[in-house]
Amino acid sequence: VQLQASGGGLVQAGDSLRLSCTASGRRFNNNAMGWFRQTPGKEREFVAAINWNGGSTYYADSVKGRFTISRDNAKNTVYLQMNSLKPEDTAVYYCAAAFGNAVTTYQNYYASWGQGTLVTVSS
Repeated sequence: VQLQASGGGLVQAGDSLRLSCTASGRRFNNNAMGWFRQTPGKEREFVAAINWNGGSTYYADSVKGRFTISRDNAKNTVYLQMNSLKPEDTAVYYCAAAFGNAVTTYQNYYASWGQGTLVTVSS
C-alpha cells in the first residue's frame, strides 16, 4: 500500500497550490483521509481531514477558510487546495489514510502515510 503525494513547490505569499495524494495497492473509499505537515524542529501537525464520502471535513484553525480538502474516490485520490498561502505554511505536507472513517486530528488513528511533498512559501 502506497500513498503518493504530489503538487508541492515554491510559491509566493498569496498564491495557491493544490496537493494531490493517490493511493495504490488498495482502495481507501471507506476510510477517512487526512493531511498533516511538518517543519524542521517541530512536531508534525494536523492540517485537514475528510470522511469517506466527503460529507464531513475538519480543519486546523490555522488553515480554516484558506484550505479545502476534497476527494475523488473513483480516482482513489484526496486533494488539498491551498489558497492565500502564507510563509508560515511552509512545510513538508503528508497525506494519510485512517484505520476507519472517523474524521480526527489524532495521528495514531492514521494507518498509512505518504512520503511527503515540500511546500515553500516566500514572503
